[in-house]
Amino acid sequence: MKKYIITAVLSIFSVLSLSAQSQSNPQVSKLYQDYISVKTALTTDDADKTSKAAAEFVKTAAAIDPKVISSTHLSALKKNAGTISGTKSIDTQREAFLNLSKDMIALTKQFKLSGKPVFVMYCPMADGSWLSNEKQVVNPYYGSKMLSCGSVKSEIK
Repeated sequence: MKKYIITAVLSIFSVLSLSAQSQSNPQVSKLYQDYISVKTALTTDDADKTSKAAAEFVKTAAAIDPKVISSTHLSALKKNAGTISGTKSIDTQREAFLNLSKDMIALTKQFKLSGKPVFVMYCPMADGSWLSNEKQVVNPYYGSKMLSCGSVKSEIK
């Protein structure tokens, strides 16, 4: 009987934890919008604009409660965005964006960001994915050189 009660309590906590994660969180939604700003700046080949957008991302990430996103995950996000904001080399920014995107894709699968779907895009030339609000491919890894290279890999609802 005691074992049954403990199992039931743990099950309830698991369900509550999952439902809390799947609900929208304003801090995570802001982080996603900052990520989209970084992605958009990369598509225009503008290293200065990309650097400023990444600095805003770092600022937003620093304000997020570690109870919402683990401190390990936040550290990785801040590190990659910090690399992007700390350089004026578009190539270095794009390399760091690969890792930032991997972390953001994982985060987006955990949290509901909006009522609209988020698209996971993929560029075979860069062997990298990124997030987008729309199905149209606008490639941040090659910018004007190959703006439409890539495809929709999946959709997160």
